[in-house]
Amino acid sequence: MMTHRCPNMEEFKTLLKKHSLKATPQRLAVHEAMMSLGHACADMVTEAIKEKGTTKVTVASVYNILTQMAMLGVYHYRLSSNNKMYFDVNTFKHIHFYDHENHVYKDVIDDELVSMIESHLGRKRFKGYKLESIDIQLIGRPTKKKYVV
Repeated sequence: MMTHRCPNMEEFKTLLKKHSLKATPQRLAVHEAMMSLGHACADMVTEAIKEKGTTKVTVASVYNILTQMAMLGVYHYRLSSNNKMYFDVNTFKHIHFYDHENHVYKDVIDDELVSMIESHLGRKRFKGYKLESIDIQLIGRPTKKKYVV
């Protein structure tokens, strides 16, 4: 059974401790923002933290924390078509849908499809390379139709 959730605050504190990092107010505020945003760039996380008003941060400090967490494997990162680095709090295996007009990522949870793709590609040989992981991104844009409910 796959886990389809990001680390909660207690699990995040444990991950920090495992990497000999302190659970600073800034790191905790970044993770709290990431838990609600899911996929976000440093500007978005900074804005969310400032809106809450409990922790003082700069975009640079937020970016450094996000990058550090990504390098440790706590978050993943993706480079969007507008050349912004977006971070993903969900590190479990999943597919991304990227709206390249609005620069928004959404998770597509389909364990069966991911398993089929991994099984198929896992049997392939890529001369001179060893397959380490599979990262699937679907790219689209909003349809022009507005549906009235």
